[in-house]
Amino acid sequence: MPEGDTVWQAAQRLHGALAGRTLTRSDFRVPRYATSDLTGRAVLDVTPRGKHLLTRIEGGLTLHSHLRMDGAWKVFAAGQRWSGGPAHQIRVILGTADRTAVGYRLPVLELLRTADEQRAVGHLGPDLLGPDWDPEQALANLREDPARSLGEALLDQRNLAGIGNVYKCELCFLLGVTPWLPVGELPADRAAALPGLAKRLLEANRDRPVRRTTGLRGHDLFVYGRAPRPCLRCGTSVRLADQGDGSRERPTYWCPVCQAGPAPRPGGYTAAGRRRKRT
Repeated sequence: MPEGDTVWQAAQRLHGALAGRTLTRSDFRVPRYATSDLTGRAVLDVTPRGKHLLTRIEGGLTLHSHLRMDGAWKVFAAGQRWSGGPAHQIRVILGTADRTAVGYRLPVLELLRTADEQRAVGHLGPDLLGPDWDPEQALANLREDPARSLGEALLDQRNLAGIGNVYKCELCFLLGVTPWLPVGELPADRAAALPGLAKRLLEANRDRPVRRTTGLRGHDLFVYGRAPRPCLRCGTSVRLADQGDGSRERPTYWCPVCQAGPAPRPGGYTAAGRRRKRT
């Protein structure tokens, strides 16, 4: 699942393959850019910004892409068989003399002026893996809506950029609170620890092929994807329910013993009385 660490890795692969090299192939397979041609231009750099990728190209252009749930960038050597999905899922191809980058199932793909990058990413909060990281600002952003559930606030990229559903669940477990706890009810010491903990988790995983949050041999994650198996700390069955604002709900995992705060009850209601789906 693409989160800040996954996007950071994708940026490193693309930068290593394309940066400093001239494009010999440019093939956009989306109607809006069907006639666009970047051949003959050099790729300057590939920079991650939260969950966004900015590929900067000679002549003041930036190719902005976002992976969301299913998108992927694959890099292939000359003559190597492509293996990212069927051809009809390819959205763009950028090639140099010895490398080809292929974007599969990219839901966001736009070519814009580099001077206008803020139009695409200016709404983002401090980037957990970026040079603009500011833990105090991230915490202040989270606290702007104290009644909002912590899980939803963490996923809001306007607060801090890079956290997805996996890290949301794991962070809440490590903080000892449920994802449904209102931000304003998070104990002060845990609130103060949250930005640094989030940054440490993403930094520890940005160079790993498999995401790990536990430090326990044989177990990569504390709660995400573990329902109804036993909690690694207390042995209680990990639970699963959907969380969201109604427009987009995400599977959310938690331990009912290790994590304090409101959560869906049997029958699908949170402690606050709001209806939630449950499996």
